[in-house]
Amino acid sequence: MSETAFRAELQYQTAISIAKNLLSQGLLTEEEYAVIDTKLRADFEPTLGTLLSENDLIK
Repeated sequence: MSETAFRAELQYQTAISIAKNLLSQGLLTEEEYAVIDTKLRADFEPTLGTLLSENDLIK
């Protein structure tokens, strides 16, 4: 994995972890979480994050 890909993966995983925490606290709805996940995957283009995501891409 290149340094660029690693950084993108790390940034995605960090951001999605925060979103999951907000979801578990009831501060985000499932729909809001799905939108955030889709936008984060589009922005960071993570290799592993895309494979492990619980959500389908929303367009």
